Amino acid sequence: MIRNILEYAEETAKRMPDAVAFATDKEEKTFGQLVQRAKEIGSALLSYGVKNAPMAVMTDKTPDMIAAFLGCVYSGNFYTPIDVTMPKERILSIFETLKPVVLLIDEKSKKQAAALGYTGETLVLEEIPEGNVNEEALAEVRRKAIDTDPLYALFTSGSTGVPKGVVISHQAVVNLTEWYTETFSITEKEIIGNQAPFYFDSSVKDIYAVLKTGARMEIIPKMLFSFPVKLLPYLEEKKINYIDWVPSALCIIANTDALEKVRPAYLQKIMFVGEAMPTKQFNYWRRHYPDAMFANIYGPTETTVDCTYYIVDREFADDEPLPIGHACRNTDIFLLKDNRLAEPGESGEVCVRGRCLALGYYNNPEKTEEAFVQNPLNPYYPEKIYKTGDIAKYNEYGEIIFLARKDHQIKHMGHRIELGEIETAVLSIDLVENGACIYDNDTQKIVLFYCGAEATQAYILKKLRDKVPKYMFPNVMIQMESLPQTLNGKIDRLRLREYYVQENS
Repeated sequence: MIRNILEYAEETAKRMPDAVAFATDKEEKTFGQLVQRAKEIGSALLSYGVKNAPMAVMTDKTPDMIAAFLGCVYSGNFYTPIDVTMPKERILSIFETLKPVVLLIDEKSKKQAAALGYTGETLVLEEIPEGNVNEEALAEVRRKAIDTDPLYALFTSGSTGVPKGVVISHQAVVNLTEWYTETFSITEKEIIGNQAPFYFDSSVKDIYAVLKTGARMEIIPKMLFSFPVKLLPYLEEKKINYIDWVPSALCIIANTDALEKVRPAYLQKIMFVGEAMPTKQFNYWRRHYPDAMFANIYGPTETTVDCTYYIVDREFADDEPLPIGHACRNTDIFLLKDNRLAEPGESGEVCVRGRCLALGYYNNPEKTEEAFVQNPLNPYYPEKIYKTGDIAKYNEYGEIIFLARKDHQIKHMGHRIELGEIETAVLSIDLVENGACIYDNDTQKIVLFYCGAEATQAYILKKLRDKVPKYMFPNVMIQMESLPQTLNGKIDRLRLREYYVQENS
């Protein structure tokens, strides 16, 4: 039984030490080099004399950053990725909660670290000597490790905009990695094209699937995702055959019809995760890759990346939402309505139980108690579940259909409406490239923000007649060149609301 994710890296390094594990367009690291460097970093971190304590890693997105993650783990502690491009205020807010024992940086990040005004312990990776590994001390740390020890903490904003540190254990990531690699048949032949930033939970799948199987991960330069004409040749050049991206990255390619010009030949498995994938853009991808495996994957950070999945096995109309499917292995999903199971066809809050659950929010017992609660269906012994705040229902196939966030469910003109249902209808319309809704409680208006230069408001309303009841029509429509995104690539609804309030104040 695997107790510690380092076992994945070590076993693969023994089996194929000279195979490349992680690469960028400028550098690469083999499995042997990765484990060696992680041990060197871990040996240096032992001097801090702490256990199961937070350590922050702020470097460029490179193979060395992954070595730093593993170095934290070798020292018996857990890591938190900090992106060098994050706003200063957000980083300081994270540090206020996390209070890291040490901040690991590289030479390139020295200036950003200095600009933070951070006064805690700082360690520069390049200053850690090569070849200096304390095998005996590292072995002693491992001997005392258990699988419920924390592996990482990722900070997520949620609906409030205040970062919360989701603490995930080794056992939860092992549970995820075993399911993920088996379900999607990931082997050493996979070349994974990584899109997700390392502070976004989807990257966890990429990293640990590589460490377990010996697959190769190409870290795709972030700027390429703004230029499909450069991104697609890059996928072709690197022979990438597996991607697990946020829908916004896939939609940029679909909305610019980029696959008509360049269609990377090696792609075989195309996954999407993080938010709802618009069916119109999904159908575009499927037309161009009729033989590829497509999967819609769902899960909050608090459930260790994924808790449901749906491997697409039938056709969908553009205005028909893709299911999020069924629970991942060793995970139980149920829909709660007023602390009872939702009836067939009735919507309810998605609740999750199982080994996938986070340990809680770091240094935030109040928020932990709000979200991780006793299972109301089980009054007999302690059993925690996570209430996701997402509303869903079952379709006729017994598959789960995501409807909306709980805070996106509104009461309008006497009707209970899921804003996500309006968004699905709008996104299915020709000429509309992207869209999102908010609700103005003061004026009781549904506000639609949308992208699509040729899509007039009259055109959208005309098309909506056949898709949703009139009481679900947007009352205000705002055309934008692009919708604001969070650091994770999701639509930033807080900024949309702020923009709307500002424009109407």
